[in-house]
Amino acid sequence: MTRSYLMSPPEHFVVEYAINPWMDTSAPVDTELAVKQWEGLRETLVRLGHEVHVLPPEIGLPDMVYAANGAFSVDGVVYGARFKYPQRSAEAAAHRRFYDNLGWRYVLPSQTNEGEGDFTYLPEAHGGLILAGHGFRTETAAHAEAQEALGRPVVSLRLVDARMYHLDVALQPISDDNVVYYPGAFSEASQQVLRQLFPAAILATEEDALAFGLNLVSDGRNVVLSSEATGLAARLREAGYVPVPVELMELKKGGGSVKCCIAELRA
Repeated sequence: MTRSYLMSPPEHFVVEYAINPWMDTSAPVDTELAVKQWEGLRETLVRLGHEVHVLPPEIGLPDMVYAANGAFSVDGVVYGARFKYPQRSAEAAAHRRFYDNLGWRYVLPSQTNEGEGDFTYLPEAHGGLILAGHGFRTETAAHAEAQEALGRPVVSLRLVDARMYHLDVALQPISDDNVVYYPGAFSEASQQVLRQLFPAAILATEEDALAFGLNLVSDGRNVVLSSEATGLAARLREAGYVPVPVELMELKKGGGSVKCCIAELRA
């Protein structure tokens, strides 16, 4: 199934502040290599038959490359982002301009949330279900606000491992009704909820998670994921999916990989 995505090139990507455990301001960043790896990801999505829109990067916003964080859309309605850290707050306006130009209805948030970093949607799971993370970046009050904005039931999941500071580095849909996730990223109660909702889920290891393997994008058949996550790729292949590894090591320095770079546009 063809998907529509939004990406923003890392032309101004640097690590000049640290707002997650992966960011090290003393580690050099090769911006030219980051752009090359990003372009490889974009070309991979296009080769798989998907549509990629490009959001122009802005000077002074080095994390705009992590386009997933800028908003969350379902059925042409957009729940906007409100970033926790001031270093990223201006990104929300850039995303809003993009959606306004599409003519989609944009809901301005009053609660702190980081878009698809902490929200994901499974249209065929239990009639259409939003999974929402909290614990590090997104406030639980945003879950209720998103439910009102989007008219879909929201299931709150508590993240407990700071290395998996967003839902999208701990869990991702691999089809319209199933997920892959690392149990250790979640509280015991949230693990129980996930077991009830997704008894057929693929379970990832800590090694998979630390390789950013769960920060993936799937169209239901092809699963684009970090080339480091070889163990997870093997399990996905055994389950009938087609792993498509990509190299994004430079962007991992900012705490993101495949999914962080991609917002899904759900018209």
